[in-house]
Amino acid sequence: MPSPIPKDLETVSGLDRFCDILSRTVSESDLFDQNRPIIITRAPGRLDLMGGIADYSGSLVLQYPIKEATFAAIQASADRTIRIESILPEESTERLVFEASLDDLLAGRKLGSVDDARSFFTGGDNWPAYAVGALVVLANERKIAFEHGVRILIYSEVPQGKGVSSSAAIEVAVMKAVVEQFGIEIESRELALLCQKMENGIVGAPCGVMDQMASACGVEGSLIELLCQPAELRGTIDLPDEVEIWGIDSGIRHSVAGADYGTVRTAGFMGYRILAETVGLSVDVLGYGHVRIDDPKWNGYLASIGTAEFEGGLSAHLPDVLTGAEFLDRYGGVSDLYSTVRRESEYPVLAATAHPIYENSRVRRFAELLKCPIGGPELRDLGELMYSSHNSYSACGLGSDGTDLLVSLVREAGFAKGLYGAKITGGGSGGTVAILGKKGSGDEVAAIALRYEALSGRKTRVFTGSSPGAFQFGLRRWEPV
Repeated sequence: MPSPIPKDLETVSGLDRFCDILSRTVSESDLFDQNRPIIITRAPGRLDLMGGIADYSGSLVLQYPIKEATFAAIQASADRTIRIESILPEESTERLVFEASLDDLLAGRKLGSVDDARSFFTGGDNWPAYAVGALVVLANERKIAFEHGVRILIYSEVPQGKGVSSSAAIEVAVMKAVVEQFGIEIESRELALLCQKMENGIVGAPCGVMDQMASACGVEGSLIELLCQPAELRGTIDLPDEVEIWGIDSGIRHSVAGADYGTVRTAGFMGYRILAETVGLSVDVLGYGHVRIDDPKWNGYLASIGTAEFEGGLSAHLPDVLTGAEFLDRYGGVSDLYSTVRRESEYPVLAATAHPIYENSRVRRFAELLKCPIGGPELRDLGELMYSSHNSYSACGLGSDGTDLLVSLVREAGFAKGLYGAKITGGGSGGTVAILGKKGSGDEVAAIALRYEALSGRKTRVFTGSSPGAFQFGLRRWEPV
C-alpha cells in the first residue's frame, strides 16, 4: 500500500532511522505481529521563541517546531493487553517495557480515572504515563470503549531536560497513533488539549498548552501564533527570508515539574487572586487552597490585563514576596487547580504576576514586526524584545547561570555578527536558549556554543532546522510483505 504521507515529507528528519528500528523490531522481537499492518506517527519538539511561561496565564505565544521528533508505531493486538516499548537513541540496545491488561487499566482497578492513573505512576518510573495516559484520557474525556489491546513502540530524538518539550512530543505522537489506530475523529487543537490534560492530570506536571499545540499543529519552517485562552490558534507566521532560528542547550537540566517553575506559576495565580479582590470580582472559597473566581473582566487570564491598567494602580496592590501562610489566611487559595500554595514557602508575587502581562505585550509586538517589511531597526527591536523577555524570567527566579551566560554571549556578538536576540525557553531554570539571527549565521552560533563550553565546562548542542507537526506529517503505514 502506498504511504499516505505527503511526498514532500518523505525525507522528514529521523523517519529513515525509525523505519530501520521498526523493521528490526518486527523481525527480531515479539512486540509486533509480522502479518498485520502498523501505523507510524511523528511529533516534533519545539523552540519557544516568545511567550514561554505566560501560556498558562493566557498570553500570545510564538512556537517553532524543531527538527528533532518522537516517533510512535502502533498495532492492534488480538488480545486485550497493552504493551509499550520505548527506545532512546543513546540507549539503542536497551528498551523500557510496560505491559498490562486493558481491563485492569481502564475498568477501575488501576487506571480507571485520571486520579487513579496519577496515583499509579507517582513515586516510581513514570515514563509509561506519557503513553498509557492517552488511553486513559480518551476513555474519560471521549468515553471511548477500547475493544482490543495495542502494541506501541516509541523512539524519541528529542533530548530530555533541554527545554524543547520532549514530553509533549511523546504525548502527541502516542495520542495521534492511538486515535488513528482506533479510528477516532479528532482535530489537532482538541488532541493537543487532551495531551495537556494527560500531562497535568496523570503525569502531574502543571504545564500550559503551548508545547502540545506546537507539536500537534506546527508547520515546518514557520512559527505558530497561539493565544492561550485556552488554545486559540491564530495561524502561522512565515519567517522573513532574512532571519533564522537556532537553539543552544545550556547543559543544565530543566523540568516543568520542578520546584522553580511550580513556584512561579503558583505566585502568578496568587497575584491574580489578589487583583480579583482588588477590582471586586466575586470569589468562592472551595477549600483545600483553591477558589473559584467569577471573572467577566479578564476571563480568568492575567495576560488580559493591559500594561497601562497594571501600571495605573493594580501593581501597587501586589507584594514583592508573600508567604504561603499569609496568602492562604487572607485569600483562601488560588483558582488554578494545578497549583498548590505551600504555607512554608515564599512566593515572588509581583514579578510572577507582572511577567505574563508584559510578556503578552512583547509577543504581540514581536508578531506585528514579523508580519511587516523588515529591516535593521525592526530586527534590532525583535532582539530587544527577546532580551527583555529573558530578563523578566530572571526577575521571576527562573534564570540560571548557564542560560544567562549564553544570552550574554549572543548579545556580545550582536548585530555585527548577524545575531539579533536570545532568550531562555519554556519553563526556564536551565534548558535551551532560543536565538534569532541573520540567515546563514550558523557558524557564529556554533562558535558561541564552543565558547560557552570552554567557559562553563558543560557540554552543549545546537538545535537547527525545523520539521512538520504531527498533523502536517499525518501518518505512514508499515505493511507486511
